[in-house]
Amino acid sequence: MLGAMPGAPSFDAEFLADLPYDPEVLLFDDLMLVDRDQSRVVCRMPSTDTLPFTRSQRVHPVRHPRHVAGAVLVHATGMLGFIHAYYVLGLRHSAGWVGYGTHIHSAKFRKLVPPGSPIIATCTATKVRSGRSRHLVRYDFNFEHMGEVCYEGDQSAMWMNVGEAASENDDAAPLDG
Repeated sequence: MLGAMPGAPSFDAEFLADLPYDPEVLLFDDLMLVDRDQSRVVCRMPSTDTLPFTRSQRVHPVRHPRHVAGAVLVHATGMLGFIHAYYVLGLRHSAGWVGYGTHIHSAKFRKLVPPGSPIIATCTATKVRSGRSRHLVRYDFNFEHMGEVCYEGDQSAMWMNVGEAASENDDAAPLDG
């Protein structure tokens, strides 16, 4: 299931071994860009009719055409956050780092995506508040399908090193809003 576009970096074996989910729910088949300076990752997501929830839709050609389900797109943001934490922030699940979404400040579904052409998904950290054992990160998500935006999100997550006891003095400063 995981394959790379010619000339583009793909997910390495270390990343896949560190992933806290089975790779089948990673949803991305290619890591297209890691830009540490811009705190950004870009991945390609196939839009197949076998995606979770999408495969279970009761389809009607007018009232409910088959499409990539919104729940899949929201799950993809969590996977992108993990990809960002791994490749940009250097956090490793195997070293005790776990992340959980805390807020969906904004989620905008701009168009239905019929299965077929891939989605290009971008995750950019817009704010990072780092502590020794906790990081709060605010993310901007932009998903495009065939050159058009299909999803935009503004979300926050907390990354904690559960291998270390968090101290009261180590709280990362809260993010706005």
